Amino acid sequence: MDIVLTGSVAFDYLMTFPGYFRDHILPDHLEKISLSFLVDSMERRRGGIAPNIAYTLALMGERPRLWVTVGEDFEDYRSWLETKGVDTRGARVIPGLSTASFFVNTDRSNAQIASFYPGAMAYACKHSLHELDGSPDLVVISPNDPEAMNCYVNECQELGYAFIYDPSQQIVRLSAEDLRRGIIGAQAMFVNEYEFALIQKMTGLALAEILTVMRFMVVTEGEHGATIYSGTDAYHIPVVPPEQIVDPTGVGDAFRGGFLMGYSHSLDLETCGRMGALAATYCLEQCGTQSHTFTPVEFVARFRQNFDDLGKLDVLIERGKG
Repeated sequence: MDIVLTGSVAFDYLMTFPGYFRDHILPDHLEKISLSFLVDSMERRRGGIAPNIAYTLALMGERPRLWVTVGEDFEDYRSWLETKGVDTRGARVIPGLSTASFFVNTDRSNAQIASFYPGAMAYACKHSLHELDGSPDLVVISPNDPEAMNCYVNECQELGYAFIYDPSQQIVRLSAEDLRRGIIGAQAMFVNEYEFALIQKMTGLALAEILTVMRFMVVTEGEHGATIYSGTDAYHIPVVPPEQIVDPTGVGDAFRGGFLMGYSHSLDLETCGRMGALAATYCLEQCGTQSHTFTPVEFVARFRQNFDDLGKLDVLIERGKG
């Protein structure tokens, strides 16, 4: 499947706080909140939602295409992604700007406080899907410049491209009408449980109404796994137990990459969800969003330790041998 990934590209600055944020937040004084956390460590990592998803897909032998805007500091990142199997020809450099930056602080309970500087991402709306070479099988519209997200929804509908809507972190920057347009035109949607509740509040759309206009919806639920809704069916996807918990950053993106790998091979939704859960665990066990590694053969072997796939993933083994 030819998958085009839109969304943020960023350098992640990952920090760790040795305490708990909740111990320093006074509910009765939220209107005057003023906090600074002294962190124990900071690392600069490659990140951004589009390349994070692409990275996991590439580990499984796919060659996803990025359709993103980046800064003049992207070239080393571009070279690294290409060596991993990601097609970066659709990464447009915006002269005079730097690539977006994501600053996230994680406490001992894995709660996070983050800030995001858009940089070159602010020009994503000028990088039109009309310029794509060939017609993709699927476009993923992930968090990006809000105007660009709306443009990509409209362009996918104009061009007849199937798309998955993944508004997640940008829900608060989109209007109710923007969200309704994205939902109604999408083949599917990815959100976490809090984001789904927020979407329902903003749009007034109930679960049943959403499922009448899209094939399926995936709601991730943290340590409780995920639920996939399709028509009147609901599939609960458990987490794959990690060998260690190192860093939750990018776990949702890895889930999407694993899910999309199964989806690109027309596997059933429950199997796709389980593939997403395993990919998420691989990411959770490492620091950073693109530090986990596995071969297709290793992925299938660990999958079968946790799930019975009845030979459905044999295609990945053949890809690994190739």
